[in-house]
Amino acid sequence: MDVLDVLIAKAYFQVVLLNSPRVDPRRVTVAVAAAGISSFALLYAPQPVLPQLAAEFHLDPGGASLAVSVATGALALAVLPIAVLSEVIGRRPVIVASVIASVGLGLMLPLASSYPVLLVLRAVQGVAIAGFPGVAAAYLVEQLGRSGVAAAVGVMIAGNTVGGMAGRLVSGFTAGSLGWHGALATVACVALLCALVTVLALPSAAPAVPRDRPTAMAAGVRAAVGKPVLLAQYAVALLAMGSFVALYNAAGFRLTGKPLDLSPAIASLVFLAYAMGAVSSSMAGRLITRFGRVRSVVGALLTTISGAALTISGRLPLVVLGFVVLTGGFFAAHAIANGWAAAEAPERARGQVSGLYTLAYYLGSSVGGTLGAVVYGRAGWTWLVGFAVLWLSLALAVVLASQRRYGRNFPCKKRQESSVHRAR
Repeated sequence: MDVLDVLIAKAYFQVVLLNSPRVDPRRVTVAVAAAGISSFALLYAPQPVLPQLAAEFHLDPGGASLAVSVATGALALAVLPIAVLSEVIGRRPVIVASVIASVGLGLMLPLASSYPVLLVLRAVQGVAIAGFPGVAAAYLVEQLGRSGVAAAVGVMIAGNTVGGMAGRLVSGFTAGSLGWHGALATVACVALLCALVTVLALPSAAPAVPRDRPTAMAAGVRAAVGKPVLLAQYAVALLAMGSFVALYNAAGFRLTGKPLDLSPAIASLVFLAYAMGAVSSSMAGRLITRFGRVRSVVGALLTTISGAALTISGRLPLVVLGFVVLTGGFFAAHAIANGWAAAEAPERARGQVSGLYTLAYYLGSSVGGTLGAVVYGRAGWTWLVGFAVLWLSLALAVVLASQRRYGRNFPCKKRQESSVHRAR
């Protein structure tokens, strides 16, 4: 998610290169990172301009938040079918089509003649973007071998996080002078450059892999929902992401409104808090080694709750500190839960576990983001924080309940440590 992850990824790729001389790991790294930046810059670019969309189209915060939620919801619904499609036509064609189509739709967004048209374009764009997160990990494993799994995760998270933050910052900084049309167009142009890098650098042919039959894939889905520990991680993904996006969707309204009354450009600086998310996610492995997975994810969720509570203050420094703390806590919880799900996935259901986790993650973003914005529009920021804390508390309860009932299925501390060292 940060420079450290990229360096680790490069180190893994150097090792893999010795076993796979046909593949240039640096070329793969650049191509996948560029695709992540392009995809997630486009996905979250409308978030800083939600107040401008609300003003132009006469919307309440809940209605404006659909500009983000319809895209993440469409992504969540499309990720599994597209992953299945990639088993038939190959990973690279899906990734290339994803970045090209999502950029093309991004360039069309500023031309939308009405809000319903904008939402339709965003929904289709969400489907297009789904081709990258739904396929990239499998593509990297096929290109670099099983020993490149940890590197694949590092590269994807790095590109995704940089893209999400860059899209929000570019959109926020240009909205004041160019309006929301110009802001989204600028982000689309940045994404276009990254997409070109992906198309030119992504290796043409992945090694052939056996394709699962439909019956085997169905069995994999059953296995992916058959372990309580996996269900707990899906719940963390859905509930934590839902509360996180709910707060950030309403952040622009809170920061540009009374009593803070910031300009859109200054308000967008809150997205620099994502840098703390990069730091905290890179520390997840050390937290697991020292405290174990259960204590680590519980601590991360409690940290997220604490940060959300700080944002209730009317003083700008405390609000900013709150966003920094909740962002760090959320990304730590996400990194722990994501890694935990991957570690506990049955061998024949790894793709299905990854897909279900991704589905839960973005479904939480869509549903939580919309519901949170409705709560903010009708009841204000304090009630929104209460909504977020409720969802985070439910995630805590699921993790703790799973530990109590199925404690023997959770890895002990020594096993966790060895797992972390192997991942490194």
